[in-house]
Amino acid sequence: MLPEQTPLTALKGVGPGIAAKLATLHLITIQDLLFHLPLRYQDRTRISPIAACRMGTELMLEGEVLATELVFGRRRSLLCRIKDASGIITLRFFHFSAAQKNALTPGARIRCYGEVRVGKTGLELYHPEYQFIAPDQVAIVQTHLTPVYPVTEGLQQPRLRALVDQALGMLGDGERLVDWLPQTIRSDLGFMSLTDAIRFLHHPPVSGATGSMLMKLADGQHPAQRRLAFEELLSHRLCLRRLREQAELLSAPPLPLRKHHTVQFLRGLPFALTAAQKRVCREIADDLAQSNPMLRLLQGDVGSGKTVVAAIAALQAVENGYQAAVMAPTEILAEQHFVNFSRWLEPLGLQVGWLSGKVKGKKREEQLQAFSSGGAQIIVGTHALFQEEVSFAKLGLVIIDEQHRFGVHQRLALREKGATGHFIPHQLVMTATPIPRTLAMSAYADLDCSVIDELPPGRSPVNTLIIANTRRAEVIERIYHACAQGSQAYWVCTLIEESEALQCQAAEVTAETLRTQLPDIAIGLIHGRMKPREKAVVMDAFKGGLLQLLVATTVIEVGVDVPNASLMVIENPERLGLAQLHQLRGRVGRGAIASHCLLLYQAPLSQVAKQRLTIMRDSNDGFYIAEQDLQIRGPGQVLGTQQTGLMSFRIADLSRDSGMLDEVKIQAELIQRKYPENVEPLIRRWLGDRELYGNV
Repeated sequence: MLPEQTPLTALKGVGPGIAAKLATLHLITIQDLLFHLPLRYQDRTRISPIAACRMGTELMLEGEVLATELVFGRRRSLLCRIKDASGIITLRFFHFSAAQKNALTPGARIRCYGEVRVGKTGLELYHPEYQFIAPDQVAIVQTHLTPVYPVTEGLQQPRLRALVDQALGMLGDGERLVDWLPQTIRSDLGFMSLTDAIRFLHHPPVSGATGSMLMKLADGQHPAQRRLAFEELLSHRLCLRRLREQAELLSAPPLPLRKHHTVQFLRGLPFALTAAQKRVCREIADDLAQSNPMLRLLQGDVGSGKTVVAAIAALQAVENGYQAAVMAPTEILAEQHFVNFSRWLEPLGLQVGWLSGKVKGKKREEQLQAFSSGGAQIIVGTHALFQEEVSFAKLGLVIIDEQHRFGVHQRLALREKGATGHFIPHQLVMTATPIPRTLAMSAYADLDCSVIDELPPGRSPVNTLIIANTRRAEVIERIYHACAQGSQAYWVCTLIEESEALQCQAAEVTAETLRTQLPDIAIGLIHGRMKPREKAVVMDAFKGGLLQLLVATTVIEVGVDVPNASLMVIENPERLGLAQLHQLRGRVGRGAIASHCLLLYQAPLSQVAKQRLTIMRDSNDGFYIAEQDLQIRGPGQVLGTQQTGLMSFRIADLSRDSGMLDEVKIQAELIQRKYPENVEPLIRRWLGDRELYGNV
């Protein structure tokens, strides 16, 4: 049997218990185990003298046990002192058995490996791996670097290494890994064979250049890693393209452009569309007119006018007798869309429906009836829209805002809601968090992409300053002067220990303190625990100029538009990611007045926090900020898909390996055209059963 078909129970020592533990690491077959690659390596190829120990170094020592004792403090520990010709060091164990303690007797020789730390007795090795050396035993050291694997509870490194060694031994006994990367591609790109790359990465041989090889391996730049990273990126691309092809086999209702409502809508707007908005509207209109389902990603920086584009797309569905559903991740953003769509579309004689988790009782029944009867042509809501009781009369278009904030299953559920007969609705996915080209080429290979790369005229760039909390009095003074001159301001309280209750409490305390310090300024408060009606009253008062300063939690991150607001203070910005900071900052600079954002940080700052705040200060460009965010946080967090497994790469790293993506795209097309039989095995090898998650 091939390694991809051979179960791990074929290995010596793998019974049902160990098999279950391996399964938690998604390891089912011999091939899975061979592709379970090390996180890092240890150099156990030489024995160091105890005198060479330095804090933070990892090394192999060999010595004679001098004494072993139990020590009782806050935690019970076992101390074992060993010596060699150059000195003495202590080994400390917090988890140990009586048998272990009794075996570490004075005079025994042991070889151990671990990290040197500073402990109560001086330099110590915490929980080193060790083995006993018989008096007549020749000291053999390893000839290759020692791998350190991702493990799970109850499955330690030595056990996993032994299992991998067995699997590698099977490759030498006639079993082989099928190389699904065609020979012509391997030759053109100068890649080593798959089996050689796998062998090397499990057991990198020691050479004179071990130091430089370790650096290459740590940076992911070794040819063996590059070869596997390429194949992994290739399999993801093939998977997403296949999902796209599967979607194209389905039909969507053709929605040709009729323009009756659209012309009226555009005439009623107090501004003209930008050239970028017009271009994107044409792309969407062309897609909607087809019988293939539209799968389009609409990107636009904060304030670029995506909502107007979404409204025009929704009108195209309505003009063809279909409904459009608009789903947003938060109550406040969904409410903002509801207000905008109602203001724009109700004068055209259209009914805009509304549903969130907080709509209850009779009101809820009325809304559900309006959706299912077709009385409501445009339906706006939160994730409540895909609950079981919700049904639509004739859903032709689904618009998902800030799509990365939804779980994959949620997005899939709304699409399934609209499926009738052979039809599925068209999909427009919007984000104000610009997707770096790197991610667009890999995570969104199944979507067509439209970018609004132009801000409406009259928008002013925001000047960003980083200020320590010790200068809080100056910041409050600045707010006073701005409000006295007729401007408005935001004071944003950020998340405290991931608790919404504490966050709201902090905002309430801040608002009270500021009211005391600024008695002449009208101050409002808004947070996630307020009722929708209460929030609406406060927001209306702020928009109408009745409130000069709005103290808020991050609920105002998206969808709030007050052109007169020209100053924002973000307290503890070090708690937020770049994308969220950029979103918040986008609430100011919406008018012609020079606008400022003050990042009021609490010292000391971590290195990453310093990096983030500096990027915010130096740039207003959402795409540049998104690229930097990708480098700092990685693709899983940027996309919000860590829970799906779709973007969790084993070898590849999108920021490190972005240079490969153009070649990946070329070779994926070649494989689909010339070697279609290789597509399925490549996807199965790298993604297994996770492919479904991309199907949204």
